[in-house]
Amino acid sequence: MATSTAQPTCLLIADISGYTGYLGGVELDHAQDILADLIGAIVTALRPNFRLAKLEGDAAFTFATVEKIDGSMLLDTIERCYFGFRRRRRDVRQATSCGCNACVRIPELDLKFVVHHGQAIIQKVAGRQELLGSDVIVAHRLLKNDVVEKLGIPAYALITQGCIDASDIEPAALGMRPHVETYDRIGDVPAWVHDLERRWQEEEARGRIFVTPDEAILDVSVATKVPPQVAWEFLTKPGQRMTWQPWVTEVTIRGAAGGRRGLGSANHCMHGKDAVVEEILDWRPYDYVTDLTIIETPSGPVKARHTIELEPGPAGTTIHMRFAAPRTRREKVLMEHIGPAYGDALRANISTLVVQLDAALAAREAGRGPEPELARPRPDGPLAGIQPLLMIG
Repeated sequence: MATSTAQPTCLLIADISGYTGYLGGVELDHAQDILADLIGAIVTALRPNFRLAKLEGDAAFTFATVEKIDGSMLLDTIERCYFGFRRRRRDVRQATSCGCNACVRIPELDLKFVVHHGQAIIQKVAGRQELLGSDVIVAHRLLKNDVVEKLGIPAYALITQGCIDASDIEPAALGMRPHVETYDRIGDVPAWVHDLERRWQEEEARGRIFVTPDEAILDVSVATKVPPQVAWEFLTKPGQRMTWQPWVTEVTIRGAAGGRRGLGSANHCMHGKDAVVEEILDWRPYDYVTDLTIIETPSGPVKARHTIELEPGPAGTTIHMRFAAPRTRREKVLMEHIGPAYGDALRANISTLVVQLDAALAAREAGRGPEPELARPRPDGPLAGIQPLLMIG
């Protein structure tokens, strides 16, 4: 939707690093197929939190009209996108039987992000929406930086101080590195560098903690029409629980390093005068989250692993909520009394959750104009036969 006045906007550019050098000496038609596939993976991972403004060669320029930024969701989105890029790059290289230079050299490609928050005007130019303003220029100038030369970090998110100021995270506490870029007519642009290569190595090394359907003694599922990103934000953001779980009267988060929700933090949920603690054991946006739920009872605490899984499909996302059996005999006996009542309460309020998710998606879609079309790899190209990405949102 075009606007004549500037609006607070989060500007995010995802840029495939090394593509210019990669093009030297490779088969251009195969290189274009690979670029189309990887750009598709990037844009799909960023939606619907970010809208595509324009494809700029080997980069995707995206934005979100927002005054305040949920820092946890921003980092979840960036990391999820980067992890998906790395997996897609690996899967495509392993799956293709083509031995041309373009396919062999896929691992040379990497991904970086520039994120800035400021003011932008959305105007229609030649029938297409364009973002205009000095902050749009700043975001694009930041693509030319010396992060690699000064910090030696090949894959990163360069997040400006303006973006940090609009969010609720503490970059130093999250291990980000301070950095300043200087440009003619702009001056100094202070920023923080988030090391995505380090986060990828941590992601690959970390074990998974997940309650499977076979392990579950309580399993409640519901089909929704929203993409996983919307469901994830609604289910993990504090304050939302009370809107569809009326027995929850307050939720606070403790142990969130640098203000970021995730592994190591804990939800403290008040049920009237009683407290339930959910210690996060595994955090995989937007796939699943597993916690250790600790329920205080007159006979002592009951501890049970609990997973919320988001299963994407062509029409939306199925949400699965599973509890595993406690480990001790005493806790199992107590859970036999608590579990059925809790399951009944969940099922009774599922319809409210679905209605609110639909409303959340409708609010995101309100006033959205058309986005640029994504190129598709040729059906007879080097990626023929490789499982396509599931496009949702």
